[in-house]
Amino acid sequence: MPPVDEETASLREELGKLVEKLRIKQEAVRDDTSLGTPGQKPGKASTKKLLKGHINKVTCCHFSGDSRHAVSGSLDGKLIVWDCWTGNKIQVIPLRSAWVMTAVFSHSGSFVACGGMDNMLTIYDLNNRDGNGMAKMVREITGYEGFLSSARFPDDDTVVTGSGDMKIMQYQVETGQKLLDLQGHNGDVAALSLNPKDQNTFVTGSVDRTARLWDLRKPGCVQTFWGHGADVNSVSVHPSGLT
Repeated sequence: MPPVDEETASLREELGKLVEKLRIKQEAVRDDTSLGTPGQKPGKASTKKLLKGHINKVTCCHFSGDSRHAVSGSLDGKLIVWDCWTGNKIQVIPLRSAWVMTAVFSHSGSFVACGGMDNMLTIYDLNNRDGNGMAKMVREITGYEGFLSSARFPDDDTVVTGSGDMKIMQYQVETGQKLLDLQGHNGDVAALSLNPKDQNTFVTGSVDRTARLWDLRKPGCVQTFWGHGADVNSVSVHPSGLT
């Protein structure tokens, strides 16, 4: 092994000092990860409201923008829209396929969308009824080559989806027209979370062990986050929009 010259040794020493400075700054601003004072019991979580109505596994749930209503999807083949303040069911929507993996409110609460192993996104209008008195189905979006794992509404006009064909796609609600087809993941897209401060940006998680940041105004992935050693099954953007 050749000897290390003085310049290389000096650069390594300088690099080591910079790394240590960065570590100290990171320690100063990171969240508190301690377990509290020894012997002190952590705060106990309590149930605020228990919503009963499904007769099989509940696979997904999402709050509306008013933080009062929520929609849940279950393997019993139904979506239920809840009033979380009272615990009452607002609407029960029967599905064509019981294998639902995602259910989501639009920003205004006027629409709900769902999808799963049927490789399809179905959108319902909660303010209108069909002939049976159920929420009117306004759009079925097909063309996925894998299961539909996640969906979010940036606004009432468009919806963004992640699916098992490794794609993130944006569709127009009224016409079902595909607006964007973003590729970058090397495995099934398992989760998607919008930035609450900027509805054009969102984060996805995938079985390729990465989380990725996207911007609807830019082509392709904006940033890739590495570090997980297995599938990334859930992601959520902080309410501040910064992390």
